[in-house]
Amino acid sequence: MYDFAADIADCAQAVETALDGQLDAGHLSGPGPTADRLVAAMRHGALEGGKRLRPLLVRQAAAIFNVPAPQVLTAGLAVEMVHCYSLIHDDLPAMDNDDLRRGRPTVHKAYDDATAILAGDALLTHAFGLLSDTACHPDPAVRIALVTELVRGSGAGGMVGGQMRDIEGEKAGLSPDEISTMQAMKTGALIRASVRIGAILGGADPRALAVLTAYAEAAGRAFQLADDILDVTATPEVMGKATGKDAALGKQTLVAQLGLEGARTRLDQIVAEALSCLRTFGPKADGLRATARYFASREN
Repeated sequence: MYDFAADIADCAQAVETALDGQLDAGHLSGPGPTADRLVAAMRHGALEGGKRLRPLLVRQAAAIFNVPAPQVLTAGLAVEMVHCYSLIHDDLPAMDNDDLRRGRPTVHKAYDDATAILAGDALLTHAFGLLSDTACHPDPAVRIALVTELVRGSGAGGMVGGQMRDIEGEKAGLSPDEISTMQAMKTGALIRASVRIGAILGGADPRALAVLTAYAEAAGRAFQLADDILDVTATPEVMGKATGKDAALGKQTLVAQLGLEGARTRLDQIVAEALSCLRTFGPKADGLRATARYFASREN
């Protein structure tokens, strides 16, 4: 029987150990030696925290196609590096201006703004180096497909573009449809990419990939809506970061549009939608089912 608690803990530990090994001067240096301060800032932003949910999704999607977890770890690390870079940059004074992340000072508070920017830049860059390495997959065509997938999920048509729409919405306002589009890009696109990367590693056929994409898009909506609800209901101590900032900054969310109870009802509907996409896979998709439910029930 599938054990979600054991799976998420095992994945988090595997990612932490592998990141610890990757984020050192030996792996990060190129034609010249990297700066110790930069390595330290990258480690501060990437290690000792986080649930590693995106690598978990890579792992769970690949498991449907019987790909062993160790074989998908490199791709999961790439996704996690992109996620960590995005958090470092989101916390900057020019963006969300947060002082705490995972209960610790954010990178720009522990170091400085310039170092935080460079640490994020380096994490992003090295993520694509991981995907292009033969350790990720022996077939160069698969590696190219993985790189393309992560570009789409993290670039101007994905996560970065969604952040831009979020910033614009603080001043101009967004309609419910525009909020959904913004959130599908800002948060959902990297979740979508994580699931699709796992499926690509597993050699999914077009039909299976389409079904898993539909699941991932619904799961991404559930994750963001749960996050918006927690911003209203959770304490900073539980979240490990500031809460109540969406309303303070005038951010457009479905909670503001629907109210708290309406948002919770909508969250249940979205999770049910995500689960319905997985019927064709039977028990092999129990991991993805558990993660979708977790997205809605998490407390931080």
